[in-house]
Amino acid sequence: MKRKWLFMILLSFFFSCGDQPRPEAAEETQPGKGVREPILAGTWYPGQADELRRTIQSYLAAARGEAIPGELRGLVVPHAGYTYSGQVAAYAYRLLEELPVERVILIGPSHRFGFRGISVDLQSGYRTPLGTVPVDQEFGKKLLEADSTIRGVAQAHSQEHSLEIQVPFLQVVLKRFRLVPILMGQQDLATCARLAETLTRVLGEDRKSLVIASTDLSHKHNDSRARELDREFIRKVEAYDPEGLSRSLSGGGCEACGGGPTVAAMLTARALGADRAVLLRYANSGDVTGDRREVVGYASAALVKGK
Repeated sequence: MKRKWLFMILLSFFFSCGDQPRPEAAEETQPGKGVREPILAGTWYPGQADELRRTIQSYLAAARGEAIPGELRGLVVPHAGYTYSGQVAAYAYRLLEELPVERVILIGPSHRFGFRGISVDLQSGYRTPLGTVPVDQEFGKKLLEADSTIRGVAQAHSQEHSLEIQVPFLQVVLKRFRLVPILMGQQDLATCARLAETLTRVLGEDRKSLVIASTDLSHKHNDSRARELDREFIRKVEAYDPEGLSRSLSGGGCEACGGGPTVAAMLTARALGADRAVLLRYANSGDVTGDRREVVGYASAALVKGK
């Protein structure tokens, strides 16, 4: 089993973010219809609960860093196999330990199934080897009612890895929480702004929710070119310039399969008071494999209100 897991994770950074899929006919998700079963357990991350928990705790223990002053409003995290991006993600997730977060709004790209607009998953829960996290169906239904571009696209969620890869980390660092799984079929600035406006409106005065964007950065460039592209992405995030980030992504100045989710998360967090972003960690797959010929970039960042 371990040999199979190691083989699969060696492939994960190549297949984590491919070309965007073509729009297809979408099957709507019915509220309360089943639990979303894991598709990555035993390959991109350990499939046994004890080993999975130990792996995540080891990443968290190694994620040393200074406390981030201010109020956390959002995170940006990578979504490759844990061998590649788990340590980078841990620098973000360590900030959630002991925080009273009750709802996590998790936004990712749709890699495998094309559709227009935005999809929110209304299944009853997301299962991992660590148990089942309840989906906040009531909140999801409010999003559906608030914006006609938001739907429930079953196929997109059943095949997508960018959200699932985050759930075990959340299970380790948070005691109890509900999940709002969102996928973006379109990532243009207008769609990002519309999602952010809808999320802000439905959230209202709630400050126990956290928005998380799931994204990897540049893909299959050599190390030098990858770092150049990734620096542009990081510059826009650190400047708290979601509009500029969207322009840079569309113009080829940087790459991120979850660029739209990042922009949407930054816009939502800004509406909730965030006024700065802090880069927590950056690395690429070459830092793990030693092969610098074709790499994938990973970054984690905090979206914060106040100094």
